[in-house]
Amino acid sequence: CGALRGLGSALLAPTSGGQGAGREGAGQAATLEAGGGGGGGGRGVVTTYCPANNEPIASVRQASLEDYEETVKKAKEAWKVWADIPAPKRGEIVRQIGDALRQKIKVLGSLVSLEMGKIFVEGVGEVQEYVDVCDYAVGLSRMIGGPILPSESKYVCMKGAPTTSLISVAVTKIIAKVLEDNRVPGAVCSLVCGGADIGTAMARDERMDLLSFTGSTKVGKQVALMVQERFGRSLLELGGNNAIIVFEDADLNLVIPSALFAAVGTAGQRCTTARRLFLQESIHDEVVAKLAKAYAQVRIGDPWDSDTLYGPLHTKEAVKMFLDAVEQAKQQGGSVVCGGKVINRPGNYVEPTIVTGLPHNAPIVHTETFAPILYVLKFKEEEEVFAWNNEVKQGLSSSIFTKDLGRIFRWLGPKGSDCGIVNVNIPTSGAEIGGAFGGEKHTGGGRESGSDSWKLYMRRSTCTINYSKNLPLAQGIKFQ
Repeated sequence: CGALRGLGSALLAPTSGGQGAGREGAGQAATLEAGGGGGGGGRGVVTTYCPANNEPIASVRQASLEDYEETVKKAKEAWKVWADIPAPKRGEIVRQIGDALRQKIKVLGSLVSLEMGKIFVEGVGEVQEYVDVCDYAVGLSRMIGGPILPSESKYVCMKGAPTTSLISVAVTKIIAKVLEDNRVPGAVCSLVCGGADIGTAMARDERMDLLSFTGSTKVGKQVALMVQERFGRSLLELGGNNAIIVFEDADLNLVIPSALFAAVGTAGQRCTTARRLFLQESIHDEVVAKLAKAYAQVRIGDPWDSDTLYGPLHTKEAVKMFLDAVEQAKQQGGSVVCGGKVINRPGNYVEPTIVTGLPHNAPIVHTETFAPILYVLKFKEEEEVFAWNNEVKQGLSSSIFTKDLGRIFRWLGPKGSDCGIVNVNIPTSGAEIGGAFGGEKHTGGGRESGSDSWKLYMRRSTCTINYSKNLPLAQGIKFQ
């Protein structure tokens, strides 16, 4: 909790009133979330806990629907200022946001570890990714153009996860300061924290030209239906039951660390985490033995310890889902090679787990569990394993390990992987900033980062201008 105390005055202090509409628009959420006074009483308090020890770290005041309405109105007014700023100048402001995040990267990384449970190096990596996205956007600000110039969407109104409100508040306050230093209302990027009622209000709000949602497939489907009812646009980044396929010609020196990183990294809580590992029959036993040995060497511990490679699950509910999934795997014929238990220590720690012996279509294999469980499955031929990769409902990330160039191009072709991310000889996780990030099928179909993401945040218009004194009509029609 020392990290939180260090952040208190700099990033999480309640915003004082009377600083103008822009500041109030951005600061309102911080005030509500940090539990300080100022407009809007909210609807109660939610306690956030540290996953490493399950001790409370903050009491967070929730926003009401009235608070939400006030925030959206201020954000809409702030857009009028933002819309008049040329794209290169906007890019300069985004560059400054990236620099502001750079200056506090270790502090913010510590807060991610404190509140979410990621190991410190991953917490810093999350902030670094935000910085990299800012750098990428700066380049786009001077490159987007052509026969049709896209017009940027209005404003950003964000609702973070209730269990990670503190990092949402901290980042929003950093962005608000940069905006206001450039004489732009901080309400251009507003934050409202709350429960399902706030999320529902956003999904049904016709003022929200685009609603971007990251979360479970179940909730994402509900969000998509609500947005579609009003003919709005949605960008969904949902589940991913990701697979790694290893052929007998693969370099196992690449396979073992890749599978370990993809399955165990972030304690199995990434959308790109490897859930399924398909091994060709001839190498199955060898790879399982080597992988189990590698699992035994994973250093489990305090997220802030530089030697730790594996931290806790985010919530107690996640621990329960882990245990339920392991039990279902056993009931369906699986054998636990390693792991499968809760670690006897404070916090939400579970053992990274390998399960073998299940058929490719076992119900638990087709169920995404946000936990470090890897199902290892045998296959014989290329055609069948490509089909097995595609048979789950989600389609986010996938990877094969092989030296066969023909197989690689078949994997990338129309009969290969149906996922949004189709890797070769690298893990399913760890996407490049410039690559379009997102997936197909029940993953949602959107691209929330990378080369194509900006298109969804913009409105495209086609304009035909007649410079002549004549009016040529279609199909050669003439009016006398």
